[in-house]
Amino acid sequence: MPEGDTVFRAARRLHTALAGKVLTRSDFRVPAFATLDLVGRTVDEVVPRGKHLLHRIGDLTVHSHLKMEGRWDVYAAGERWRRPAHQARVVLDAADVSTVGFTLGVLEVVPRDQESEVVGHLGPDLLGPDWDSDRAIGNLTADPARPIGLALLDQRVLAGLGNVYRNELCFLRGVLPTRPVGQVSDPGRAVALAHRLITMNRDRSNRVTTGVDRPGRRFWVYGRAGKPCLRCGTPVRRGELGDSELTLRDTYWCPRCQT
Repeated sequence: MPEGDTVFRAARRLHTALAGKVLTRSDFRVPAFATLDLVGRTVDEVVPRGKHLLHRIGDLTVHSHLKMEGRWDVYAAGERWRRPAHQARVVLDAADVSTVGFTLGVLEVVPRDQESEVVGHLGPDLLGPDWDSDRAIGNLTADPARPIGLALLDQRVLAGLGNVYRNELCFLRGVLPTRPVGQVSDPGRAVALAHRLITMNRDRSNRVTTGVDRPGRRFWVYGRAGKPCLRCGTPVRRGELGDSELTLRDTYWCPRCQT
């Protein structure tokens, strides 16, 4: 699933392509909004909120979430799409540009003054202008018995982290993903590190947490099950962690470096 840095870059591309322009095509390919026509309206801005995208168009907001397979593409007018047309969920064009949302996990249109109904539950946005570290720390420590690996992935705690960052943060802080938050020394340092890591990566095409941008060396533990830990050489282990079977996600850890 795309994480906050990926969504940040997508919002920037879309904003650059559409902001201030009048829509010449509006094609929603989902039943709930199939008859909605935004042609003639001006796109004010496209902004990210955690893993969510918000197209603000007059008094309406087009809210989308990429989930596992979604993406927004930007094309020159008349350029051939890089994905099949049947995967398109919405097309928003201006005179010189075409933008297409493919296989979006969420697509809806809400009154702009009701955006809070779709993103108001989110915690502080790690890449947002209103980032609030104190609030994020308070959210993180509100349930001391909760495993740190679950708390970091909860978008209500802080918005933007996905499974890659969850695993890498636990490694860098030397804790198992299953360790209760109340047993993590100085959880504020985990929040600060999360903010620093995702900010460092928001302009990168390749996400890097090790400082080495080479294949096989970009992550400390994520996706490295059975391979030697880049710090101590111990084979990295893999497991699953979630609040339920529906939310199970892969976890990776070094049994020597993390306790």
